[in-house]
Amino acid sequence: MSNYRVVATEDVVAIHQLYGHQSHCIDSGRHQDWAQTFTDNGEFHSPSYPEPVVGFDDLAAFAARFYAAAEAVDEVHRHVVTNVVVEAVGDSALAVNGYLQIVATARGGESRLVRMTTVADRMVQVGEEWKIARRTVSRDDAPRVSEQG
Repeated sequence: MSNYRVVATEDVVAIHQLYGHQSHCIDSGRHQDWAQTFTDNGEFHSPSYPEPVVGFDDLAAFAARFYAAAEAVDEVHRHVVTNVVVEAVGDSALAVNGYLQIVATARGGESRLVRMTTVADRMVQVGEEWKIARRTVSRDDAPRVSEQG
């Protein structure tokens, strides 16, 4: 067993619900709802995009662009989050790791895997809700970094 603190069942369920909600929001064009799953100054870091996205307005604009790009090529995009591991890192902070697949389906056509990634989130409690303070995405197709030194 790994060396991590036990997380309350209701918090694990809340994180799974948040990820499901977040996926449905970005995939259906509800960009402001997606951005609200982050803290007010939440950060999204991904090598698929040139710059980090920080803060509610930029996160909402990012989600809107993602949805618009799929619509422009007449595709439906789905975020599929699996293998979620939730670890306590403080009284009101969690480290959450999971696998994220992005699947695209051409309307009337076949589905294809666009990207296979991992997400590493730092979650904080805001009132009664868990929100993402920082998300770091890593792509499985990224070249391995050599450990020379």
